Amino acid sequence: MASSEKAPRKPYHHGDLASELLRAAELELSENGIEAFSLRAVAKRAGVSHGAPAHHFTDARGLLTALATTGFDRLVAAQEARQQMAAEDALSRQVAAGLGYIDFALANPALFRLMFTSEKPDRTAEHLARASFAAFNKLVTGVQGLVGADPHADREAMKDVMASWAMAHGLADLMVSGRADRPLNFSEMPQAEIDQILTDLLARSVRR
Repeated sequence: MASSEKAPRKPYHHGDLASELLRAAELELSENGIEAFSLRAVAKRAGVSHGAPAHHFTDARGLLTALATTGFDRLVAAQEARQQMAAEDALSRQVAAGLGYIDFALANPALFRLMFTSEKPDRTAEHLARASFAAFNKLVTGVQGLVGADPHADREAMKDVMASWAMAHGLADLMVSGRADRPLNFSEMPQAEIDQILTDLLARSVRR
């Protein structure tokens, strides 16, 4: 090859780089926390150049916003997975959605906190707002099936939505932090018994 010729440029990255970066970002968040989170650390973990994350997500805020968005999609998927195993009546499906909410939180504690308590994601981003509304609407639809009124038009029904959400989210947060274990001794119970206790608690939040 003549000295004036340039070597062929290597491909920027093989496969779906955006998805790989999101996976790396979630691992980085889980292992090192939000305060140490950086694009450079994510790039290193993904095995790509330091500029690769910025190319796809602009900055750390953009990457965390995208990660939170995928979290809400996965939250709904976890709820629907529980509902597929539940009876067809409205109460069973609503309780199953709550169990799925808790399943997701326990499986993804760092992501759960990013989605609901962190100020790092851009809450005004359209894709995040759309995904979080879809997750909220899961609750709305479930309550509407239970009480026969549209919570967006009926204040009492919307109170039911908030009660159902508060119970599921509160249990999830207490379990993620370990604060629910002492009063209920979850660590010494088989999963089926834990599910039964959670089912009883979630059902208490529903007006019937």
